[in-house]
Amino acid sequence: MTSRRVVVIGAGPAGLSAAAAALSAGAEVTLLDEGERIGGQFWRHHPELTDPRLQHQTGRFRRLQDEIAAARVVSSAVVWRIEPGAPVRVHVLVGPADAAQRRGETIEADALVIATGAHDRVLPVPGWTLPGVASAGAAQALAKRDGARLGSRTVVAGAGPFLLPVAQSIGLVGGVVAEIVEAAAPGAVLRGWGRRPWELAAAAAKAGELASYLGSLAARRTPYRFGAAVTRIHGGSAVEAVTVQRIDADWRPVEGTARTVECDSVALGHGFTPRLEAAIQAGCEIAPDRFVRVGSQQETSAVGVYAAGEITGIGGADAALAEGAVAGLAAAGVAPADLRYRRPLAERRRMRAFAGRLATHRIGAGWTGWLDAQTVVCRCESVRRSALDGFAGASSRAVRLATRVGLGACQGRTCGRSVEEIVGETVGFDRRPVLGSVRVGELAAIRPESGA
Repeated sequence: MTSRRVVVIGAGPAGLSAAAAALSAGAEVTLLDEGERIGGQFWRHHPELTDPRLQHQTGRFRRLQDEIAAARVVSSAVVWRIEPGAPVRVHVLVGPADAAQRRGETIEADALVIATGAHDRVLPVPGWTLPGVASAGAAQALAKRDGARLGSRTVVAGAGPFLLPVAQSIGLVGGVVAEIVEAAAPGAVLRGWGRRPWELAAAAAKAGELASYLGSLAARRTPYRFGAAVTRIHGGSAVEAVTVQRIDADWRPVEGTARTVECDSVALGHGFTPRLEAAIQAGCEIAPDRFVRVGSQQETSAVGVYAAGEITGIGGADAALAEGAVAGLAAAGVAPADLRYRRPLAERRRMRAFAGRLATHRIGAGWTGWLDAQTVVCRCESVRRSALDGFAGASSRAVRLATRVGLGACQGRTCGRSVEEIVGETVGFDRRPVLGSVRVGELAAIRPESGA
């Protein structure tokens, strides 16, 4: 019997786990990733960086490296087109970005696993285009991959538990975290994370991580502010200070609560946005919450296409590893009743209980209240907030053509959802998609440039 051919897009935790599981089931696996090294955003290991405190689950990473030894691993590979069907065809450009020597390749497979992950979502703030401002993920990447710090004195601000490891990483490479500014109020955090505590007992390893982060903050006496946001960044040629302001439950700034914090850098992280380009190309159904809709075996609406990791819902590396294993087995043709599913399915169930708490840090609609008319909302094309006036209810095409918002290098990945909410806010918080989102009926009309 000929082994099934499986292509996995993305070599982060979900993709590595999927490749390993498919190989264990006898499949022939090709693993594609746009990075120079496997590991994704989670495992940013520098060959010469030895501080183990900057890395997580390195033992698991080494085991996965061994388990995928029989796979064909293609790094610096950008997926530019996917043709669903039997077989599925994946078109790839391989080589350093913008290099003249890049080669094209088409790979055919019986099944495809999409594990393209997510990227930081950063809300626009007056002054966020100043040198010294970066996403929280970029600040952590500098530390984990290069052992470098964003600045000497950094404010880490946004929402969610990801702010904790970012702050710890900055401290470990010699930076000072002036403050951590968390949008969720203390009561909301206690209610969200304290409900049904027995469910969290299954994710006991997370408690150890939390203790490590809190211990690091305590040792450095780092202030942790709840129910607040950075609403303005000050400086001439670079960051000099920020305004921190209390916000209400809907993220509206509270008047009379502004204070100034001196710093030379800011790391902003307001959650994550799934990277859906490859899933859209493959014809996968996208749910209203913007994640790929999957079934019990991580199967999508497209025949022979599976999805795992952050594109199916933000849940962290452990959830991604479990989902990847399920997807890899299914892509390799393992029957649903097979006992090999038992362990990853149980782990997936445990980690989804943990992931459900992340809704505690959901962005409130009132954040647009900290923008002024001159705030740049589209960094690539330097489009200001005032340029969006008068476009309430307009089509995404009209907004793009009139303002050029979303037409720059990132193609709306940074600004899309924010522009959508700004325009919607002018008509009474209408959440009708305008830019940077996907309606299921429009999938066939969307042609993203890249999917890896």
